[in-house]
Amino acid sequence: MKAHTRLTQATMTPEKSLEFLKEGNLRFQKNLKANRNLLEQVNDTSEGQFPFATILSCIDSRVSAELVFDQGLGDIFSVRIAGNFVNEDILGSMEFACKLAGTKLIVVLGHTSCGAVKGACDDAKLGNLTAMLSKIKPAVEAVAEPSDANLRNSKNLDFVDAVSAKNVHLTIDRIIEESEVLAEMQDKGEIKIIGAMYDINTGAVTFYE
Repeated sequence: MKAHTRLTQATMTPEKSLEFLKEGNLRFQKNLKANRNLLEQVNDTSEGQFPFATILSCIDSRVSAELVFDQGLGDIFSVRIAGNFVNEDILGSMEFACKLAGTKLIVVLGHTSCGAVKGACDDAKLGNLTAMLSKIKPAVEAVAEPSDANLRNSKNLDFVDAVSAKNVHLTIDRIIEESEVLAEMQDKGEIKIIGAMYDINTGAVTFYE
């Protein structure tokens, strides 16, 4: 499989980009990697890159976007931060990726049993981590059930995963609210912003469509 070029990137649409990721994740689940020469892709991308998607995901070592979507060099921009939330710098990176570099799809990718979400659920305190986890706390507060305080912690994995899903949706809301550039591009149909959840037990990605 060849690296994307300016011409192949131009043929991509938000819908086609999403299909590429879905197909890649199916290959990953079946352990059937696409036939690609990474060293050849190094050479092919040495003078430019033309990715089709931007993935915002967690730093979790099990959730590498390039691996779980079976993509090669030059295929996707990968933005990683614990808890897959956005701030001004990440929004700026996304604006560059879409408006200037031509990606057609933004995926906010959460995952099950997320350590950052567990920390937010437990109101963990530790140096700079305290401020970081505060970015995820709105998702914790937005999940109404269970109401029993004894069940609203990291030991309740169903609650953790519900918070992870809510965090994805709230992050998408923030992208649209805080980036006029990306909101306008989505309104014009130039890009699509979508959420997804990676299951660390199966390797499957569920897209929120």
